[in-house]
Amino acid sequence: MIIQFFTQIFAGMVFTMILVPISIRIANRYGLVDEPFSAPHKTHKNTVPKAGGIAIVAAVFFITLVSGRLTTPEVLTILLAATIIFIFGLWDDAKGLSAGWKLTGQALATAVLLWQGIQIRMFVSSPLLNLTVTCFWIIGITNAFNLVDSMDSLAVGLAAIASAFFLFVTIDSNEMDLAFLSALLLGSCIGMFFFNASPARTFLGDSGAQFLGFMLATIAMAYTPQGFIQTSSWFVPILLLSVPILDTALVIVSRLRQGSPIYKAGQDHLYHRLVQLGLSPVQSVTLMHVAALLSGCLAFVALPLPPVWANMIFGTVVLCGLFVIFWLESFGKRNESV
Repeated sequence: MIIQFFTQIFAGMVFTMILVPISIRIANRYGLVDEPFSAPHKTHKNTVPKAGGIAIVAAVFFITLVSGRLTTPEVLTILLAATIIFIFGLWDDAKGLSAGWKLTGQALATAVLLWQGIQIRMFVSSPLLNLTVTCFWIIGITNAFNLVDSMDSLAVGLAAIASAFFLFVTIDSNEMDLAFLSALLLGSCIGMFFFNASPARTFLGDSGAQFLGFMLATIAMAYTPQGFIQTSSWFVPILLLSVPILDTALVIVSRLRQGSPIYKAGQDHLYHRLVQLGLSPVQSVTLMHVAALLSGCLAFVALPLPPVWANMIFGTVVLCGLFVIFWLESFGKRNESV
């Protein structure tokens, strides 16, 4: 069954690669560019257009329209909500939005999903808790991908890895609309990788990073494993998106410790910490990609196990993540005191 989705993967790759040069011209014309050293975490030496989001979104919508999937209620709802994320992200790329306006756009997009009944349904006896967790998950992962986009090819590579895993599991659960979207994202991310690899010819921008994060968060939320009990499957989306989650948790802990605003940019991301430990930029990005692959594989190693063992594996991963945060923060304190 997976063979039918290679068409979408191929189309996503080709159309994204065709659209990137056009998107770069659009970005340059309308001032959607990232100036070097305009923020502490921006260390690139030349002006780079923020055209990645434009190309990916255009490719996804065009292929969806041509394939006839845009009339499918689930696909239409997800892409409609993702369009709101893209518009606010593009606005941010052009003018720079406050954290409040960004959250407003993310809340509106989440409301569209809830309006059409796409939400978490883990807690049968508490609809309000389901609603709260849904909002926290969607907004959290959307921002996590925006935060982790701190180095060339990092976020787009993590999105490609997550999309590949979601493609396999949604096919296995016979959720063809979600598999279609996963295949499109995978192809588009592969096509974008060529232009976003170091030294990047274009950045994803907030529009691209948030769009990818929102799409993956929604697919993860809508995905329902077939044949597996919820107590052994609830953590699968968390493990598939564990690296952006870890990066966000590290940033939050670091900035709370320093008394800095959480939304303030800085060089305290996981990528920057790895470079500070002595890894090269390429090694740091590769290590984070490998960690995402290992975590994804571990999610499906645990899935068929009895609930006790499955949750023990998940708990071990969480403890490892907490140890990494504690260790990196301790290393950072030692550097500050030197």
